[in-house]
Amino acid sequence: MYRLFAALPVDPVIVPGLKALQTVLPGASWRPERNFHITLRFFGDLSHSQARDLDDLLGEIRSPALEIWLEGIGWFGRREPSSVWARVRQTDELSALAAQCERAARRLGLPADRRNFTPHVTLAYLHGTTPEDVTTWAAPRHAYRSDAFRVNSFHLYSSHRGDGPSRYVAEADYVLGE
Repeated sequence: MYRLFAALPVDPVIVPGLKALQTVLPGASWRPERNFHITLRFFGDLSHSQARDLDDLLGEIRSPALEIWLEGIGWFGRREPSSVWARVRQTDELSALAAQCERAARRLGLPADRRNFTPHVTLAYLHGTTPEDVTTWAAPRHAYRSDAFRVNSFHLYSSHRGDGPSRYVAEADYVLGE
């Protein structure tokens, strides 16, 4: 079985700004910079055969190269915060690419993703962090903005659990702008 997701890479030029956000939040398990990415679609655990078919389907996707920038921060879990993240400015092109990844999942026979597409870079997973803690952390960071960067490809990543943070491996690359 392979635990797979499609995602955009994060340009190293914005990593220092993201790392600067990773401070002073009780219960935060900060993500290492090697794990920064923008998820387009999480597929879950797939067999070797399904992974091969998914690779073929993702290879059919056509999209222009994207200009990406981050603006603001947010979190998931209003009553019980589960993660904090930097918000990716949503564009029509980005939404269309995510929708194509969703269609590939559906063609593979996977259930529809019930969550709305919220492009972001996860900064930390939270454990026992209160809404008040997150609000206090977010207040001085709400105006965060990154420089724009160009993305010319997306990847199919596998996720490997172990001691410490998960390890992500780019298993396949798909060129944008063709």
